[in-house]
Parts: sequence; structure tokens; C-alpha cells
Amino acid sequence: MSRVISIDPGISKCGVIIADIKEKKVYEAIVIKSHLLFKYVKKKYQSGKNVQLLIGNGTSSKNYIKYLNQFEPDLIIAEEKNSTYRAKQRYFEIFPLIGIKCFLPREIFILNKNLDALAALIIMEDYFKIKFDVSEKLKTKTWLK
Repeated sequence: MSRVISIDPGISKCGVIIADIKEKKVYEAIVIKSHLLFKYVKKKYQSGKNVQLLIGNGTSSKNYIKYLNQFEPDLIIAEEKNSTYRAKQRYFEIFPLIGIKCFLPREIFILNKNLDALAALIIMEDYFKIKFDVSEKLKTKTWLK
């Protein structure tokens, strides 16, 4: 499989990353309303070949996994422990602070950010043990409503 759709499931919103494993590159990062996830994933899954689905095993994942089981054997359930916490660290790797901002507390720069897509990235990087190239700047406020 070369393409992977990674999902950080949540009660009201989900982070989704679409990446190429061979190229180690992220092509799409989005935060989506939870009720739209199935339709979105199905469309993306059917539009590509050699696609794997990777979903975090967090507390709200059980309902999503029931639906996504239709994509077996391409469905992988992965550990997502501390993925949201670690997404905060990854955020600063992708968007490094420069200038005077380096002297301010980091937390103030992520207060209004949506880190769900980055949590999906963490889940994917942990599972495949690969650091993906996110040279295209992720838009942390991207929503599909």
C-alpha cells in the first residue's frame, strides 16, 4: 500500500491526514465534522488505489470502527495514546517560532489551533515509524462542515 488515510477520531470532529508512505509526504490534512467522516473517507478510499485506512483506538473510535470495517483488510486500528498532546510538539516542528516569539510561552500560539489533523499525523508516524514530510504548510483551521 502506498497511500494511507489516517484518522484521529473524536466525538464532534476528526482529524484526517492523507499521505504517501513511499514518498513519506502528506498530501492533505483536514479537520472534519464527525458526522461527515464516513462519507468523506468512502469517497477518498474509492478514488484511490492501494489505500489503507488507519484509525486511532481512542475512546470514541468504536463507533467509527464498526462502519469502517467494511474496508477490511485495508483497515488498521492503531494506538493513539498521547497523540493530541504530542501534536502540540509536532506543531512547533512544522511551524517553528522565530524572532521575539521564541521568548514567549509556546502555549499561547496553539490556543486557537485545531490540532486534530496533527494528531492523525502522529498516529500515522508512530504506526509506520516514519517521519512524514509536511513541507506543504498544514492549515490547522481547515474544516469540512
